[in-house]
Amino acid sequence: MFGFSLPKLIFTAAVIAAAWYGFKFLSRRGAGSKPGAIGDTVRCSTCGDFVAAEGAENCGKTGCPYGQA
Repeated sequence: MFGFSLPKLIFTAAVIAAAWYGFKFLSRRGAGSKPGAIGDTVRCSTCGDFVAAEGAENCGKTGCPYGQA
């Protein structure tokens, strides 16, 4: 009743693959420009963190190239 056979294994693999690729397709379709998402980023030369390329704010460390503390 619960034995393994080649057709059962192939069917199970096909169901798993269909679910996997289905979720990937749906997530790509829904992915777009999300509100509040940061566009391009650049690495801060002082602290090494990645910040928004436009409108970056000061990190608070001495010598931060972005704005005033």
